[in-house]
Amino acid sequence: MPRPSLLAATLALALALPVAHAADVNSIDKVNGSITASAGQTYGALTTVNGSIHVEDGVTTGNAETVNGSIKVGDNARTGTLETVNGSIRLGHDVQGGNVTTVNGSVFADHGDRLSKDIETVNGSIGLVHAELAGGIRTVNGDVTVGVNSHVHGGIHVEKNNNHGWSIHFGRQRPPRIVVGPGATVDGPLVFEREVVLYVHDSAKIGPVTGAKVLHFSGEHAPTE
Repeated sequence: MPRPSLLAATLALALALPVAHAADVNSIDKVNGSITASAGQTYGALTTVNGSIHVEDGVTTGNAETVNGSIKVGDNARTGTLETVNGSIRLGHDVQGGNVTTVNGSVFADHGDRLSKDIETVNGSIGLVHAELAGGIRTVNGDVTVGVNSHVHGGIHVEKNNNHGWSIHFGRQRPPRIVVGPGATVDGPLVFEREVVLYVHDSAKIGPVTGAKVLHFSGEHAPTE
């Protein structure tokens, strides 16, 4: 069965958000306003349309979803799916979560994070440092850094840009920069449907590459163009 596109998922999210999660006693559902899940507490779903979501340290929660706002998750939190359309998603240390998706925003997973599904963006960078992702990484225009000692089990997929590489300002876009850093591992295929710059550290391990040339580096950081 074909996998739904990020655009379709975004539309579904926007349509679904106003629906109340009445069955979840500790859920928070609003249209306008930010949400804070207080440290050490347990919640159901956290849902807003125009506002950010802050999950403090040690919180256990279900899915956290917004349209116009960022999502920040504190250390040692346990979450379900994290989704936003216009906003970034940033995880603290030792977070356990599921799918992480944004359209116009970045995603960062930090030391000890373990995510059971995928990380997906359209126009946002993705970064991992000492983190583990059971699924894969998927983007269109975002840079990707699988940083020091991170492990991605489901490969990397950079989808074709349907704008043919031109922005609305009629300037040529810089190709996405993909870095697999020191001690990092990417299992599964690395598939690139558009031009990218791919750097892989000499100590890293990766699966088969389609659509890009591997540029090796040995220092602490990949070269800058």
